[in-house]
Amino acid sequence: MVGKESPAYAETAPEVDFRFVADLSEADDVIETMEAVIGRVPPEVLARAKQLRWVHSPAAGVDADLSPEMLGSDVVLTSSVGNGAIPLAEHAMLLMLMLNRDVPRWLRAQQERRWDRFRHGELAGRTLGIYGLGNSGIDLAQKAKAFHLHVIGVRRRPGQPSPYVDEVYGEDGFDRMLERSDFVVVTAPSTPATTGRFDAAAFARMKQSAYFVCISRGGIAEDEALLEALRSGQIAGAGLDAHGVEPLPPESAFWSLPNVIVTPHNGATSDGTARRGEQIVLDNLRRFTAGEELRNVVDKVAGY
Repeated sequence: MVGKESPAYAETAPEVDFRFVADLSEADDVIETMEAVIGRVPPEVLARAKQLRWVHSPAAGVDADLSPEMLGSDVVLTSSVGNGAIPLAEHAMLLMLMLNRDVPRWLRAQQERRWDRFRHGELAGRTLGIYGLGNSGIDLAQKAKAFHLHVIGVRRRPGQPSPYVDEVYGEDGFDRMLERSDFVVVTAPSTPATTGRFDAAAFARMKQSAYFVCISRGGIAEDEALLEALRSGQIAGAGLDAHGVEPLPPESAFWSLPNVIVTPHNGATSDGTARRGEQIVLDNLRRFTAGEELRNVVDKVAGY
């Protein structure tokens, strides 16, 4: 196997011959015989890896791993999806609270040593629309219920269990979710079906008092359409942890808009995320060596 070095690997599977390399494309002595990889496999390497059966992505999102070569191969791809669900849901709640209460106004007043009391909002009684009811979406729904929010969710398979969600729609309920929500939070992965889903027409359906929050992947919202909606007052504001271009360029207008909170795709950078990710890897390593079904197998066609 090839991956980031950890003594826990050998403890989990002592019968496996591990090789740890910084750059797989330079590991000519193992490429043709390796059976599993923990980490990214460049397309040119995949074509040479004749014995490769399993690749595990340490990340939750696998859009960068789904090269044409991977899509056309029989290699099983797994991910660490779910490892960052808890902090991402916390981050969404943070952004919602900051937007709803105009926390930047308090921060500006603090910097100026100015006592600035004003009437602000509260989350109780508001409606939250969640686009994508995977691990992060469900964890967010649970947290939202503690804040007395009504929760609407849109997912690809609306018949799947969705605890803590008051109403679940398929894609045919997307417009209705937009029209009813006071907060719209994107927790969906980046796939061909979700890319550009939030376009000018989508933002036009949202309330002018509503806020847009994205914690999963950039590109699901069209940047120019979002900028226009924010500048024109079509929506009230946005909290953005995931961006169409990353790092967000210094010249991006998102930095300076007064109704936008920008964080640097940092919502799940926690010790807990790393710990849960390692647990998923080790569990799959044990399963692989035992010939058992792997966890978090990616549907290459769906993209997650």
